[in-house]
Amino acid sequence: MKWYNHIILPLLIIFLSSNAYSQKVGFINSNTIREKFPEAQQAQQRVQSMTDEWKRELDAMQQKIDNLEFEIKKNRLIWTETERLSKESEWGNLKKNREDYAKSIFGPNGKYDEAVKTIYTPVEEKIYAAVQQVSSDQGFDIIIDQSIQPLPYVNYKYDMTVKVLKNLGVNVDELEKELAERIEKDPRNQQKESKIPKRRGRGRSSSDDNEDEQLINPQDNKNQPDNTIPPDKNPNLIKPNEERRIKR
Repeated sequence: MKWYNHIILPLLIIFLSSNAYSQKVGFINSNTIREKFPEAQQAQQRVQSMTDEWKRELDAMQQKIDNLEFEIKKNRLIWTETERLSKESEWGNLKKNREDYAKSIFGPNGKYDEAVKTIYTPVEEKIYAAVQQVSSDQGFDIIIDQSIQPLPYVNYKYDMTVKVLKNLGVNVDELEKELAERIEKDPRNQQKESKIPKRRGRGRSSSDDNEDEQLINPQDNKNQPDNTIPPDKNPNLIKPNEERRIKR
């Protein structure tokens, strides 16, 4: 898996930095999927059982080496040169055999790698297919594995882990509740109250009242002088001399 981390991830980061703004990106946690997927757990138990057996064999070989080393140190002074050299040669062969056996098990392309490939490959293919299906159904262009590439911040509404597990036939009732709580607690997912002021109901502004006063009774304006007509030609305007005659 190391080659994947060193080759794929840098390319993915470069791709995201230039194109993520136009892509719909989601994420999963493959470790969580493997922990909850029964077939992955069974595969892990099989590999672990084989690993424990190999370790027991190596421990038994190491025990023989330690016992012979102790015997050589104890009898170094009483053995003949031939006996000592024979025991030291035997000790060297035991040590070399153990080292060779350990390399054949846990070395590159050893039995451990072969077992992991044989046992885990079918499981990983199922997980990969589920990720592909969920991504297609949800319209995602890119899915990042959070367990491989740590993400400083994520919005859990883009977390496809639960959906992938559900696609694999896993009971996700509890996981769905936990995910819903995480999504609800994220400030970005909380609905913000609108800052637009509400429209006034029955209350009216003073400017509206003034306009209404002018429109309530247009006949009241008949007695008002018309400032657009010159005073000497306005029949509705009483001249001062005429006003005095009327009073008399």
